[in-house]
Amino acid sequence: MRNIKILVTSFLMFSVSLLTAQETELDLFTVPLSQPTKTGKLIVNQISGSIEVTGYSGNEIIVKASFGERYAHGHKNKGKTTKNGLKRITNASLDIRAEEKNNVVQIINEQHNRETNLSIKVPVNFSLKLRTINNGDITVQGINGEMEISNVNGDITVLDAGGSAAADTTNGDIKVVFNKITADANMAFSSFNGDVDVSFPTTLKANVKAKSDMGEIYTDFEMAVEKQKPVVNRDTSSSTYKVQIEQWVNGTINGGGAEMLFKTYNGDIVIRAK
Repeated sequence: MRNIKILVTSFLMFSVSLLTAQETELDLFTVPLSQPTKTGKLIVNQISGSIEVTGYSGNEIIVKASFGERYAHGHKNKGKTTKNGLKRITNASLDIRAEEKNNVVQIINEQHNRETNLSIKVPVNFSLKLRTINNGDITVQGINGEMEISNVNGDITVLDAGGSAAADTTNGDIKVVFNKITADANMAFSSFNGDVDVSFPTTLKANVKAKSDMGEIYTDFEMAVEKQKPVVNRDTSSSTYKVQIEQWVNGTINGGGAEMLFKTYNGDIVIRAK
């Protein structure tokens, strides 16, 4: 199979006005698939910036990017043009590349000191593995596939989805709306500081495990909730006997099925019937 590598290393000239607060959007590249009639997978892992992925009827990966103010050594550039009598020379180089092999496309962003917002179009039937850390949200629209989505300081939003998802963020909300789901696919949704709001088709069959330490749990499904049972832990080395009641809510929807985990510390959990 073909192994396609696309490298974008550009030195771009902008006017001073464009390098202040406003962003500049660029068409980066289009990546063809080795097997355009088959499903594939997109992998994106970056440090700073948003990721937006949209499904469309084509069979290529189309990548655009926009950039905010430049970051230097982890500190935001406040627009200073001089330092100790020296003039600042704008460095607007890019180092973003894509690699494709057997319909797996990986976008590698080496912009460690610059916030990069990626906008990507992929075929509707495609799997995703997306991760960002700072200064950005992750948004997915119209994708039917297996999705692994991770953020640290930002929201995760998935709309018009099909398939399955595992989504986690530390500081942000999670909102997922499924039009259809993969039967018997286990899923997990977790945040630390944020709400977790997931909508499923009314035909969902699931074993639910949910926990919110500082919030509430809501659903409009008819859920059969299990009675909480004490958990016994015995330490044979010290003869310690411990009994505790866990705060997890366990229940079944439509008789039970795939394992569904929902967890947040500081926020609400909402499980909706769509």
